[in-house]
Amino acid sequence: MIITDEQRQMYQTEGYMVLPGVIPPAMLSMLREECSYYLGYYDSIMDAKGVQTENISHRGKRYFINNRYRLSNRLYQFIFSDLMAEVARATVGDEAYLFHEQWVVKGAEQGMKFAWHQDSGYVKWYNPTTKHKPYVTCWCTLDDVSEENGTVYLLPHSRGGTKNEIIDHTKEDGTNDLIGYSGDDQGDPVIVPAGSIVAFDSFVLHRSGPNKTERMRRVYLPQYSAAPIPRPDGKPWAMATPFLKNGVNIYDHAQDAAERYGPFPDPAKA
Repeated sequence: MIITDEQRQMYQTEGYMVLPGVIPPAMLSMLREECSYYLGYYDSIMDAKGVQTENISHRGKRYFINNRYRLSNRLYQFIFSDLMAEVARATVGDEAYLFHEQWVVKGAEQGMKFAWHQDSGYVKWYNPTTKHKPYVTCWCTLDDVSEENGTVYLLPHSRGGTKNEIIDHTKEDGTNDLIGYSGDDQGDPVIVPAGSIVAFDSFVLHRSGPNKTERMRRVYLPQYSAAPIPRPDGKPWAMATPFLKNGVNIYDHAQDAAERYGPFPDPAKA
């Protein structure tokens, strides 16, 4: 058990907890390698389209590369690991689904800021009638993070008044960011080493600053929900991959792959 009672209480009252340096070195190295692949992958997509901006991603400046874990033969080992099972149990509970996952990368020297928002604000933007419970965002650092390289700033529930509410957001011209807060509180910066996990619920307001350093700032961000979050048509909003049931890790990689690619052929019948 890596999560203390104090950290659990912090999550329940203020909406977040910080777990410094908990990702094993070998797993951290794998995540960094996968991140490099996905950055090249996404740049090639932008090149093929002849664009520099796609949704809230801006080439060389800021990337959000989401819901592609099934393209990797290794990422599932982290997403559905015992470590992430413990984080999910301590936040959303004994029933958990992978809801969403993405790389969040700020480019060196020109990495853009990201405006104040709730993660659930993006769900509500596309589905104004949503009534979902908060899911958990696991902000996993691949680099040491600081105010200089664009770390995340959190506004605790006690200061943001957000424990039970999804705020209406507006879209910012130019960046396509959704904005849910314009007050004077600057939030609390998270300063942690590479290999840390900052877990915050999807109602917590947060933002990030620009990257002013000579190196990228890389984060991997899986999100887990206590139940599938539906779109208006009843289908899952992003994903709903089963992870925990009655507190037990039930993820089945073979079944997950079969549902994505179809069943593997039986050599005896080939």
